[in-house]
Amino acid sequence: MRCLLTILLVSLLAPPLPAEERAAPSFELDVVPILSKAGCNSGGCHGALAGKGGFRLSLFGYDPAADHRAITREALGRRIDGADPGASLLLAKPTTAVAHKGGRRLDPAGPDYALLASWIAAGCPAPDPAGPRLTGIVVTPREVTLAPGATAALTVTATYSDGSHRDVTRWSRFTSTDEAVATVDAGGTVTVVGHGAGGVTAWFSSQIATAGVVVPFPHEIPAATFAAAPRANLIDDLGLARLAALHLEPAPPCDDATFVRRAFLDTIGRLPTAEEVQRFVADTAPAKHERLADLLLARPEFVDYWAWKWSDLLLVTGSKLRPQAVAAYHRWIRDRVADNTPWDEFVRAVVTAKGSSSAAGATNFFAVHQDPESMAENVSQAFLGLSIGCAKCHNHPLEKWTNDQYYAFANLFARVRAKGWGGDARNGDGERTLYVEATGDLLQPRTGRPQPPAPLDAAPLPADFAGDRREPLAAWLTAPDNPSFTRAIVNRVWANFFAVGLVEPVDDLRASNPAGNEPLLAALAAFTVEQDHDLKRLMRLILTSHTYRRSSVPLPTNAADRRWFARAYPRRLAAEVLADAIADVTGVRDTYTEIALNDGSTEKTTAYGPDTRALQLADAAVKSPFLETFGRNPRDITCECERSNQPSLVQVLALANGSSINDKLAAQGGRITQLLATEPGAAQIVERAWLECLSRPPTAAERKSFEEILAGAPADERRAVVEDLYWSLLTSREFLFRH
Repeated sequence: MRCLLTILLVSLLAPPLPAEERAAPSFELDVVPILSKAGCNSGGCHGALAGKGGFRLSLFGYDPAADHRAITREALGRRIDGADPGASLLLAKPTTAVAHKGGRRLDPAGPDYALLASWIAAGCPAPDPAGPRLTGIVVTPREVTLAPGATAALTVTATYSDGSHRDVTRWSRFTSTDEAVATVDAGGTVTVVGHGAGGVTAWFSSQIATAGVVVPFPHEIPAATFAAAPRANLIDDLGLARLAALHLEPAPPCDDATFVRRAFLDTIGRLPTAEEVQRFVADTAPAKHERLADLLLARPEFVDYWAWKWSDLLLVTGSKLRPQAVAAYHRWIRDRVADNTPWDEFVRAVVTAKGSSSAAGATNFFAVHQDPESMAENVSQAFLGLSIGCAKCHNHPLEKWTNDQYYAFANLFARVRAKGWGGDARNGDGERTLYVEATGDLLQPRTGRPQPPAPLDAAPLPADFAGDRREPLAAWLTAPDNPSFTRAIVNRVWANFFAVGLVEPVDDLRASNPAGNEPLLAALAAFTVEQDHDLKRLMRLILTSHTYRRSSVPLPTNAADRRWFARAYPRRLAAEVLADAIADVTGVRDTYTEIALNDGSTEKTTAYGPDTRALQLADAAVKSPFLETFGRNPRDITCECERSNQPSLVQVLALANGSSINDKLAAQGGRITQLLATEPGAAQIVERAWLECLSRPPTAAERKSFEEILAGAPADERRAVVEDLYWSLLTSREFLFRH
């Protein structure tokens, strides 16, 4: 009796409906956003797979038709009372007029309650397939600069297919992209917490928009500092503008020895020789940085390094492919790098590949990803930097991708087929032929019907399209006006040279993860399109910028910088690069004679000769304890997170007393033997060791200290002392890091 009286009272106290909202509300455009804002259709409530309390809604409202049925037809209609809207469980439960485990979610005196009551009173109109559709949202202001402790209110405006606009701020969900910079409350009010640049993401009905928040650091840096800073190209102009806005002082340039080592490692993945260091440092002619960039981009090692990088991206591994396919796949990638194939052509060839696994190496991309869903997810991840996997079951909770878009995209690959393995798998004579069927579709599980095939955010293919669906996909993917495609590759290349991407993580370019310098990323993407996706031109732009030359030594006025490139960021050498660097210094290479199989066993291989560098390994399944210890990419999934640069005790032990360094230094055919055969003096040994290991001459203090040790060593201990000298350098942080 008390519950009934409470319901009646709530009904009588409901506020009158505003004049502008007296027309029947839309279930899809009005009701679902209210439920989403209240959290009713979240994963922790009725949006869970099994629902809650016998009431199930689609997660974040991705299926309005099913939600309408659940609300109006299930539970014997008890959730809705058209004669007395206030008695409806849809209103009584979230206002706690009736006991509700989810607590109070709706204010009976608020406008959302009034809107829901109006919808019920209007007869609970169902979603209208012909009605206006939400086309996008905008957050204003787009970027705001605030002082510590300040606040700012954001407004979210929705645009609909009929051209109308509406303020939807109160139904939007807000999250901060960096809560160390600013927080945001449920109403869209931003509060500054710390210094830096972050963003606030607004989510409304599967649409995402982001507003930037800039909080300058408390440094007094004269405008003349930025005006006088050297500039070579757009990277410097836009980078300095960001630093000026944040009050971060640009670091001075690094010395020549540091730069040449950095450029070699970042461009071709190997250390410069002592002679190459000395030559660059001694060069006093103008434009020597530009000449070095051109030299490195033309080196044969460039091909090894970037074929290795793209093999990580495209998952070249014997754990998924047969030996013959691995060789063909890697050879195809390497040939494209050697030919400097434009990135759009490279990707187009991968996406539309067909033929034999050994003759057409790119077809192995579809051997690694064998079902339409994984093909779609990995094309999106590898070439757009977008993870759409969450949309496989429901609308993406953090992005704008819907469940329908996911299956429309995956349906583009539904007719890709393969036939014939043949032969013995481990002997590498298996053959797989990729082809495209004339018919076949992927069913959308929710509807039981095929979703019309369509690229993301693009119109579906014509119903009578009879060709290879991957062709229009490739055209859309690589089109100059597809911003995600070019932004994704620009961000990957940038991260290679700067240790940190303009967007981090590097392969997470969702709208809710904004770039640290959006104007710079946009400008570099436009530059890359203008250069016909020639990545060498992008790399040269980076290498010749003054931003790339900055020292990694922090200043008091930029020590807090983590992603705006006021200074260079040190980075531990990747496993393969480190292995090759140790081999180059010691003169002793690792041998690669076994392949690790999926069952834990190994198999002998003769594919790699004694002079093979780690960067030249085609197969990530090649057995190497050193590479495994130092976090090489196993190429199991398309994600930069697969490669680890995290330190470990095992790494320390491997360097300190393992065979990786000690056995190489002691090898009779190694560099130490060759050096001592020339009977060098202590000064020559120290000079050579520093140049070979650290790419710089020793300081006066270093020289004095180690020359005294060498000069005082007995003749029978001289080699041991030299080995110890090299060991101390090879295990130093200066050697292990690119800085």
